[in-house]
Amino acid sequence: MQYEVEVKYPVTDLQTLENRLRDLGSAISPPHSEIDVYFAHPARDFAKTDEALRLRRKGDQFFITYKGPKIDATTKTRHEIELPLLADDPGFRSWFSLLEALGFAAVGEVRKSRRKVNIRWQDRTVEGSLDQVEHVGAYVELELIADADDVEPARACLLSLAKHLGLTQTERRSYLELLLNASRSH
Repeated sequence: MQYEVEVKYPVTDLQTLENRLRDLGSAISPPHSEIDVYFAHPARDFAKTDEALRLRRKGDQFFITYKGPKIDATTKTRHEIELPLLADDPGFRSWFSLLEALGFAAVGEVRKSRRKVNIRWQDRTVEGSLDQVEHVGAYVELELIADADDVEPARACLLSLAKHLGLTQTERRSYLELLLNASRSH
């Protein structure tokens, strides 16, 4: 089983972070738009089980993703299954309809502008995402995919890189949770 080992941090000064990434020899991609629609399960509360099911539209690409519960108290490490869908809008709408027919209900939509960056660190290539999330703010995510026996070394690698980049305040909540919390406070 593979795990997505991920840490996320709020960013107040994206330019400084971008400069630190470039100093490491990393190139930052142009921004692209991502729209994530999250669903509630008809028989269990994903908020309580710490799971997620989403449909993602990334340009002309579409994905369905299941995220299992986080497995530690400091990172967002979890089992993830992501499958590509037909690369057209009707196919995406069909999946939306299928999930609703099975009793799943859309609970929120997260829109973000994302720039990707690959960062060489400790003989690994860390995938980074510089995100500007509507109604939530700017964040950076650092991620590695690891087998069960490599989760702890991957986690240590990400935390070391975050420290080097000056990132200190981790955020374990999902963008959906942050968005829902922001909408409740208004």
